[in-house]
Amino acid sequence: MSGKGKAATGGRGKKTGKSSTRSAKAGLQFPVGRVARYLRKGRYAQRTGSGAPVYMAA
Repeated sequence: MSGKGKAATGGRGKKTGKSSTRSAKAGLQFPVGRVARYLRKGRYAQRTGSGAPVYMAA
């Protein structure tokens, strides 16, 4: 026998009812989602990374 046994289930974390904004995750007051929307709408680049609006809002 291998002796490993069954691994513990889980790893999903706690379930929360409310979703948190990217501004709250970064600890910012400025709206990160709005900056991201303006970046996409303004066509500043073909693709913008997910961290770009957070960096700009900070």
